Amino acid sequence: MALTRRQLLLAAAGAPLVAQANRPPNIVLIIVDELGAWMLGCYGNREIRTPNIDLLARGGTRFHTHIASAPAGSPNRATLFTGRTPRQHGIRDFLTPEPIEDPPQGQAAPPPSFQEEIMISDVLARAGYNCGYAGKWDMGAEDKPQHGFKHWATQLKTADAVTASALEFLDAQKAGQPFFLTVSYPGPQAPYEGLAAKYYEMYAGVKFETIGWDPAAPNASRGREMLGDIVGNIRKCAAALTAIDDQIPPLMKRLNERGLRDDTLIVLTGASGNLLGRHGLWGSGHASNPVNMYEESTATPMIWNWRGRSPVEAARPELVGSCDFLPTICEAVGAPVPQRNLPGRSYLTAVLGQQFPRSQPWRNLVFSELRNTLMARNNRYKLVLRNQGEGPNELYDLRADPGEKVNQYSNPSFVSVRDQLAAELDRWQKEFK
Repeated sequence: MALTRRQLLLAAAGAPLVAQANRPPNIVLIIVDELGAWMLGCYGNREIRTPNIDLLARGGTRFHTHIASAPAGSPNRATLFTGRTPRQHGIRDFLTPEPIEDPPQGQAAPPPSFQEEIMISDVLARAGYNCGYAGKWDMGAEDKPQHGFKHWATQLKTADAVTASALEFLDAQKAGQPFFLTVSYPGPQAPYEGLAAKYYEMYAGVKFETIGWDPAAPNASRGREMLGDIVGNIRKCAAALTAIDDQIPPLMKRLNERGLRDDTLIVLTGASGNLLGRHGLWGSGHASNPVNMYEESTATPMIWNWRGRSPVEAARPELVGSCDFLPTICEAVGAPVPQRNLPGRSYLTAVLGQQFPRSQPWRNLVFSELRNTLMARNNRYKLVLRNQGEGPNELYDLRADPGEKVNQYSNPSFVSVRDQLAAELDRWQKEFK
């Protein structure tokens, strides 16, 4: 949908473009489990093929650095939907001392209080949206529809089945009523079996020389079995990710066929990251004992494709996080943000290609947590504190050491930086508990 001259003038004057729309946009949110930003071509990966996700990024706005609220799918997914931190929204297993083994089946499920949370689907349903969910839920009590979702298919085992359910939802939409559809793919998960032969053949000769993997780390825990044949397993994971990437075209085709594409905002992100052998680990935060906060675990893609609203081929430098998603969606559709002591802020200004006002600059500071491990990160430094500061702790200068190889926590030259981030982390814990 092309912008009118009046809309452009209003945008230049600081008025939100969304307020000028005739109706709120449809929204398709695509979430992929265990999808680190670094795994995608649009984020610089030269060996894993993701042409369809890359095309989505080229057609809209990509945030260079988007940090998950937790390097684990369940708590971070809940933050995306509620806007609240893991310590706020009821998934609290991650705060207990970390066992090396997996918890018993069902132990990490959210308590009943999580059902009292206000999710973005609740907000949108009240605003007149028809809400549908297809794919992995991972937030407890998935046996029946909840939080404003009418279309509900949360026990699908394959990416093809998720796509089929999403297409069924799109076919049922009626003109004049906006919709919110979550398409939640299970992600490229070990042992990466059951794919069409063409995906495995695609990577049979790829050596993955630019991936940057390391031999198994001494503290590797979950996923350690994958480190015995790192290149072979990267090939399988890459095949699984390309197979998921091939689910994007059917969604786009159906939106076009139904005449919905120009009125639909598409957002793509990951539920958590994936190390794939970097740092000698496999998986995300739980890949090590104690849990890790490496960029490969915490940095997930955040892509907004909104025809006529977001500029094309845009890469934003703002450091944003999962807590910011709900406020941003609320502003995009003109809905009120739930009054729940939310730590996030809307970054819609960046999505639309505009600059934040000098009186309200973007903060460029994010936080993440998993069990006994907390992280504060700004544009240059990352602080990781464990066991209430008792350690083992880490501090990295990401500008000089993007691979997070040199721990500067005990370096006297970094004391002021360390203490400043520690103070920010303490303030965040007290304000959003």
